[in-house]
Amino acid sequence: MTVAHTPMTSMDRQPLLLNVSNASLTVTPEQFDRLCLDNPDLRLELTAERKLIVMAPTGGDSSEKNFDLALEVGIWNRQTGLGRAFDSSCGYDFTAFAGGKLSPDVSWIERSRLEGVEITGFIPIVPDFVIELRSTTDRLKPLQEKMQEYQRLGVKLGLLINPKSKQVEIYRPG
Repeated sequence: MTVAHTPMTSMDRQPLLLNVSNASLTVTPEQFDRLCLDNPDLRLELTAERKLIVMAPTGGDSSEKNFDLALEVGIWNRQTGLGRAFDSSCGYDFTAFAGGKLSPDVSWIERSRLEGVEITGFIPIVPDFVIELRSTTDRLKPLQEKMQEYQRLGVKLGLLINPKSKQVEIYRPG
């Protein structure tokens, strides 16, 4: 067997990018779980239609705002002891509710609803409260659709914070 070797050029040292902006990748929930295990550094979500969402890192400004939101909810939760709060690395498994596998930026669940629920992996219940923070890399319409999906699943209160326009959208039943 002969292996061809071409000399490395400056172009070969450029990053190799995968453009999936116009691609729609469909995976099963089981394939999604495997992707998450095999690629722990990627931020992934799965829609109810089994479309894979790959999210870009947010950058410092959004990360700081996200941290502050999680901190505020965490402090409130610690003071009240009413439930448990989670940051953006927490995933929820909504497949039993005809949903996907999503990760809100901040979420909270009332304490009694977590009794007997395994939370070492994706949490298999709908949170009571979620926050999504629009980062500079996010398009607004997909975030609004995500908030509507949370509402459809039964989230009691959702906030979509849009620092760019200095607006907050509130999602709640009725």
